[in-house]
Amino acid sequence: MSTNIYPGSPYPLGATYDGNGVNFALFAENATAVELCFFDNEESKSESRRLKIKERTHQIWHCYIPDCKPGQLYGYRVHGPYEPTQGHRFNPNKLLIDPYAKAISGTIDWSDALFSYEIGHPDEDLSFSKLDSAPFVPKSVVIDDRFDWEGVKQPKIPYHRSVIYETHVKGFTQLHPQIPDGIKGSYAALAHPVTIDYLKKLGVTAVELMPVHHFVADRHLKEKGLTNYWGYNSIGFFAPDIRYSSCRTTGCQVEEFKNMVKELHRAGIEVILDVVYNHTGEGNHMGPTLSFKGIDNASYYRLTEDKRYYMDYTGTGNTLNANLPNVLRLMMDSLRYWIQVMQVDGFRFDLAATLARELHEVDRLSSFFDIIHQDPIISQVKLIAEPWDIGEGGYQVGNFPPGWSEWNGKYRDCVRDYWRGADSMLGEFAARFTGSPDLYQGDYRRPTASINFITAHDGFTLHDLVSYNEKHNDANGENNQDGESHNRSWNCGAEGPTDDPAIIELRQKQKRNFLTTLFISQGVPMIVAGDEISRSQNGNNNAYCQDNEISWLDWSKADAQLLEFTQKLIELRKNHAVFCRRRWFQGQPIKGVGVEDIAWFLPEGTEMTEEHWNNSFAKSLAVFLNGKGLHAVGSKGEQIADDHFYVIFNAHHEALEYKLPPSKYGKEWYKILDTHKNIIGGSEEKYGPEQNIVVEGRSIIILHHPLDKA
Repeated sequence: MSTNIYPGSPYPLGATYDGNGVNFALFAENATAVELCFFDNEESKSESRRLKIKERTHQIWHCYIPDCKPGQLYGYRVHGPYEPTQGHRFNPNKLLIDPYAKAISGTIDWSDALFSYEIGHPDEDLSFSKLDSAPFVPKSVVIDDRFDWEGVKQPKIPYHRSVIYETHVKGFTQLHPQIPDGIKGSYAALAHPVTIDYLKKLGVTAVELMPVHHFVADRHLKEKGLTNYWGYNSIGFFAPDIRYSSCRTTGCQVEEFKNMVKELHRAGIEVILDVVYNHTGEGNHMGPTLSFKGIDNASYYRLTEDKRYYMDYTGTGNTLNANLPNVLRLMMDSLRYWIQVMQVDGFRFDLAATLARELHEVDRLSSFFDIIHQDPIISQVKLIAEPWDIGEGGYQVGNFPPGWSEWNGKYRDCVRDYWRGADSMLGEFAARFTGSPDLYQGDYRRPTASINFITAHDGFTLHDLVSYNEKHNDANGENNQDGESHNRSWNCGAEGPTDDPAIIELRQKQKRNFLTTLFISQGVPMIVAGDEISRSQNGNNNAYCQDNEISWLDWSKADAQLLEFTQKLIELRKNHAVFCRRRWFQGQPIKGVGVEDIAWFLPEGTEMTEEHWNNSFAKSLAVFLNGKGLHAVGSKGEQIADDHFYVIFNAHHEALEYKLPPSKYGKEWYKILDTHKNIIGGSEEKYGPEQNIVVEGRSIIILHHPLDKA
């Protein structure tokens, strides 16, 4: 490498290879000096070259190194005041990861040297550590962004046609018997034909990957023999985590990730990333100095009035300050990079309410959302909010701006309560089933603003939801004190595994009830990986630290019957526009038909009145879905019409006899789904107007009226 150092450019931030050399640029407003350190290999304990960056444009330090090539390992040492009470924690003894690093060479090797203060000192973080952290910090890697996408384009699947599959890169394939041992648990494994074939047969349109940004595994977990399996502890917002790479060449995780995206896109499957921009892995004032804290602590984090301490809306010790221009730029640059360079299709924002906070209040019109709304790149992909954080007023379901979809926690809670038999209003169940218009309709949003889910990575799996009343988190080492205690679950009569055939069958039926409700509800359905094969975590509802068989999908125990039911259920949804409407129900007669686009019925066949909706003990209702009332047109302007459906929900523990509606709603009804009998698909079982049909306890029946017979 040349010994020359050129001034370079303040833009773009990070390390940028242009074919002849590399431009380095780092934001550090309050720094007094910045040193760029080069390392010969990953085993190097100290830098082979340390360069003082002399050029500074506004708050950005920059230089250009000719002949520097991809694969070069580097880091920064940043000088400035060490005054924690003023918010400054500069310590040049600490090697720092570039916030814009496109790849990171390895993982943290925990040591006291990683902290900017002396561990055990009576002054705690007000003391100053002279230990060199370079041997223990993974190095940033220069990469070459060039990649052959072979003409494969992003699928661009509209929300109303989407079925989201939340999964973990490692956990999904680690135990798969048909995945080669050398790539299990990796990006390459998700790109393997066996994986893609499974996803296509299941029918999902997008994988939502739990965090793949390079993250920190907490020291206290490592010391207990555990780790941060979920990855909600980011330190590199541009770098795909090396833990999920099957190749060992420096920086090759970037190419492996891109290849995974390409192969999924080739199969028509989108890639959505779960991203964590609300905090970093550096913890609170007693946490390590790995990157942002040492580069310019006061310019990245939300600090309290006493600037020694951090605002913590996330439960992780710190909160990134999305009100500061440089932090907003980091977030937007990261999002654009993953869209334009890595070709991902959207993002699910962890604890998104934190990003909306102006000072202490949650303000949905914060600068973060304004900038995304006007950005021509970011605004065009799928944007999904986890609409809460742990701060005051942090539960913001229904309050995000147009253009955003939300994880609908109210849908989850309502549907769980309905099927476990808790006292709840049928009116709320109807609202959740129809896309939650009470939350989204008044703000120019569509039913697709609601991401409907029964389970997610956080909480019980579907199997455990019907098998446990209580959490069983002892393996986490926190005396079962962690995790949510109010799960709205029901074990069907026995806690955990049982040999009782009646309980086993009831649990299977409840799973079918949950899945059926999910996939015929308006909105965007999301299923968590493994629910379709009855994956269990043995009652652990907070397996964030379990990188083992508790969390991994055990393919040897796959529930083939439930898998087949789920495949057919997703196919039913995708084949019928009436289950994935683009517009709201109007509840008014359709011109030329004389019946509403939707109508609700009691068991005796009469339409429901206001008093029935507010009945907390009622557990049964039926809904007519008019296939001619979609209010939608196709891509060429053609009017879209579908078959009629009549859905009967019975969460009561006993069977009920239902009288079908009069002939104006339909003359020939065919049963196509019965969760009690595990029937889904075509059926010869035919019913006429006002005929009676028995609906078993805790079950759903769907009747189908073909359009050509309407």
